[in-house]
Amino acid sequence: MSTDLLGPLMFVVAFIFIFTGYPVAFSLGGTALLFAAIGVGLDLFEWSLMSGFPLRVFGVMENLILLAVPFFIFMGTMLERSRLAEDLLHTIGMLFGPIRGGLALAVVFVGALLAAATGVVGASVVAMGLISLPVMLRYGYDQSLATGIICASGTLGQIIPPSVVLIVLADQMGVSIGDLFIGSLVPGLLLVGMYALFVVVVAWRRPELAPALPKSERTVTGGELARRVVLVLIPPLFLILVVLGSIFAGVATPTEAGALGAVGAMLLAKVNGRLTWQSVRETMEYTTKLTSMVVFLLIGSTAFALVFRGLYGDVWIEDLLTGLPGGKLGLLIVANLAIFLLGFFIDFFEIAFIVLPLIVPAAQILGIDLVWFGVMIGMNLQTSFLTPPFGFALFYLRGVTPEEVPTTAIYRGAIPFIVIQLIGLGLICVFPELVTWPFAGGE
Repeated sequence: MSTDLLGPLMFVVAFIFIFTGYPVAFSLGGTALLFAAIGVGLDLFEWSLMSGFPLRVFGVMENLILLAVPFFIFMGTMLERSRLAEDLLHTIGMLFGPIRGGLALAVVFVGALLAAATGVVGASVVAMGLISLPVMLRYGYDQSLATGIICASGTLGQIIPPSVVLIVLADQMGVSIGDLFIGSLVPGLLLVGMYALFVVVVAWRRPELAPALPKSERTVTGGELARRVVLVLIPPLFLILVVLGSIFAGVATPTEAGALGAVGAMLLAKVNGRLTWQSVRETMEYTTKLTSMVVFLLIGSTAFALVFRGLYGDVWIEDLLTGLPGGKLGLLIVANLAIFLLGFFIDFFEIAFIVLPLIVPAAQILGIDLVWFGVMIGMNLQTSFLTPPFGFALFYLRGVTPEEVPTTAIYRGAIPFIVIQLIGLGLICVFPELVTWPFAGGE
């Protein structure tokens, strides 16, 4: 066997481990050790190559950019544990209730607000599934429409800042988190508008699928409703303004803004009388679990990348991607297609740590704007939460959905929103100005 094929073979072996059920971090690390032994046995490199691994791991642990990840996870989880989502959904549901499709529009609006306040998909989908789905089903909403809009709206936290996905992408691509956050604002809002437009069209063409909330259920109206809307909306909007505004204005780094957001979330919980030891403990446990997963993935992918480069796999990938027909367009098509297809089977963190280190160098050589490329990838990764069979948003919702709603209804409901996300991805590709407009003056 030609030694030139060892690099590509590493991916085959790693994916075999992953698809047989081994944790991704250990699949990457185990593959790295296996091929390191093969590389030494074939005299392709010395074991001394692996001495660079501890230094790389320490570099990961000292990465201040990644420190923003646990802060934003803590912020989002604390807001969910303090039942902010519950207050928002109840109040906004009353506000939009008289309109056909109003409950679905409320879910889109609250999903966007929670995305900007939390950036955590699981919390948003579960909260809206527990609160909105029973009401929507009780008053005649189509099962697929109701579950689809909840899953899709819950994933908005992956493209609307402060997004954990965008933080990881910024670290892996070597670009500013602030630039990626600013560049993703218009695409994120565009996606919200497309979701809302889809609901409006469905409610207009098929009103029986998305009826208005009966008057008997609209128990709060007039001035009392307006007061509740103000009280429910202003605190999270203020927190969003402080966190994102400090990043965009350059007053604080994303890590500092994340820490501020975590403290602000606890203050909101305290003001609402919901800051309990149990909520703090549950928030810390969830934050620790998710952050630990990210760190282990980074360590596994670091070992994999080190051995992959030792086998000159990076040169093979670079030559392959930069030599594609069509140049930039060819790379964009292949990269987006690969990420979309991988999203059917593995998590967005895993895609980011496995695929990005391979395609970013080629993108740089071809002169592709990495902020635009990063937002494009973020939009693409968002579809991984909705694509069967392993879309995480689908699993989150399945866990809180009544038994009478079949899994097939959830899968069918996700399909139109996957199409909408792909349309959004296409618009970003065709109109880079949707991302790059804030930076145009400096070029």
